[in-house]
Amino acid sequence: MPTQEKVETIEDLKSRLHGVKTVLLAEYRGLTVAQLSDLRKQLKAVSAEYKIVKNRLARLAIASSDVAGLGPALKGPTGMVLAKGDPVSVAKTLQTFARTNQALVLKVGVVDGQMLEPAGLKALADLPSREALRAQIVGALQGPLATLVGLLQAPQRELVYVLEQRGSASRAGASGEASRETEGSVSRAGASGEASRETEGSASRAGASGEASRETAENSSDKT
Repeated sequence: MPTQEKVETIEDLKSRLHGVKTVLLAEYRGLTVAQLSDLRKQLKAVSAEYKIVKNRLARLAIASSDVAGLGPALKGPTGMVLAKGDPVSVAKTLQTFARTNQALVLKVGVVDGQMLEPAGLKALADLPSREALRAQIVGALQGPLATLVGLLQAPQRELVYVLEQRGSASRAGASGEASRETEGSVSRAGASGEASRETEGSASRAGASGEASRETAENSSDKT
């Protein structure tokens, strides 16, 4: 039968897991007390903690949780990294610490319900942090937003001037279009008049030819 102390340890870990989105397992074999203290301090800066609990008790605590799949990896001197904040920042912190303290070994983790092996944890650490992504988005939008804000903050007379200029440009475009349509109509009318005159000329020539034919026929009859 588990002692009261063990029961309290299990319940404490269960309460710490409540609302946690990131749980990583890291082996601490070979780390000194001072190094573990430094690790906890760095993790605290990114809203995370490093909890060391006996593996059997840890398995009991996570048995009915969303991170129950971590149970088989709870072997040897293993601690649990618990975080409710940005998982990328936590992974970066662990990766940075491991570069100078190679005794720390990331084993496996669960991030937002997804199981990640060491390669996946490394890829997570290589992603831009949430703050970096926010800064990139703000930088990309800063130019257009600054222009819009500047226009909205401009004195009323400047805003009216801008609108008038745009209105003048629109009217000029419409006037040019109307002029082109008028020129096309005039050209078509001229072409039509020229065609009419040519038709009348042809008719006149046809009439003269017919008159000449009749005169020739009459002269022939007189001679006969």
